[in-house]
Amino acid sequence: MGLFGFLFGKHHSSAVYMRNLVASGAVIVDVRSPEEFRGGHLRNSLNIPLQSLAQQLPTLKQKNKPIITVCKTGARSSMAVGVLKNAGIEAYNGGPWNVLQHQLA
Repeated sequence: MGLFGFLFGKHHSSAVYMRNLVASGAVIVDVRSPEEFRGGHLRNSLNIPLQSLAQQLPTLKQKNKPIITVCKTGARSSMAVGVLKNAGIEAYNGGPWNVLQHQLA
């Protein structure tokens, strides 16, 4: 199937899993720049640019919820998952924000 099929809906179990995470209270963190975020984003997502993520770890830990990270292509959100997991936070890579938006619809 490959990455393209996974990202664009051919991997239905991923979409169901993400919907279940969100339904159970997961927090969506968009790690793009504020400018990118203003150009479009998931409703109720938090904008914490990747370079600011480390400073926000205490706040994210206090939420005591899984974190789903998103960005433009999935690359920065993947790096963000590593940062969050290293801090002991349950985290998942949601990939491109607009693909996750489609999966959650």
